[in-house]
Amino acid sequence: MREFLAGAGLLARGLGQWRRTPGAMALGLIPGTLVGLVFAAALVTWGIVLPDLVVAWTPFAETWAPAWAGTVRAAIGIASFGAALLIAVVSFTAVTLAVGEPFYDRIWRATERSATGLVPDAEYGFWRAAGDSVRLILRGIVAAALAWAIGLVPFVGGILGFVTGVLLTGWLLADELTSRALSARGLDRRARRALLRRHRARALGFGVATQLCFLVPLGAVAVMPAAVAG
Repeated sequence: MREFLAGAGLLARGLGQWRRTPGAMALGLIPGTLVGLVFAAALVTWGIVLPDLVVAWTPFAETWAPAWAGTVRAAIGIASFGAALLIAVVSFTAVTLAVGEPFYDRIWRATERSATGLVPDAEYGFWRAAGDSVRLILRGIVAAALAWAIGLVPFVGGILGFVTGVLLTGWLLADELTSRALSARGLDRRARRALLRRHRARALGFGVATQLCFLVPLGAVAVMPAAVAG
């Protein structure tokens, strides 16, 4: 638990970067705001059309008792919206990091300079960020599908699916958000993941804290620069 809380503290430390480099951090809000508006509109649209879709997906429930039909459809609806939310969080992170590459590179360099006095001489670049983003989205879809399936379990599925989704997505976010700093130090993808596995609790603490902040309205936009700095 101590390591998990220490990982969450890394996000809090990233928030402290606002005091040291407010200009760079403020610029980091721009890509998150633009991408966030698009994803917010998509989630609202999904929420509006979802009830009709659930009814269309469950014609077999028309002959059931209203209580049972309502319970099953509610479970499917909650699981489907939760899965969409998880995909949105992962996709938001992936797209924002790719679109805002110059902004987040500036934040990362400022953080490295203030923390160590040195900036590793390594280029991350747009295309590398884009490739990592595509992989993150694909892994996020798998995590969301698993959380959706668990969410269909009657009565307890909603809670279990949410916890599973937060843990899986938190791990993915930790992997993605640390990739720039670790790559700059010469670690390839396999070495980065091996390092994260050795510090699993701390990585989960950082990723889960970031994920939970992203679930708060406007939290993703506000916290994204700090997550990069953390």
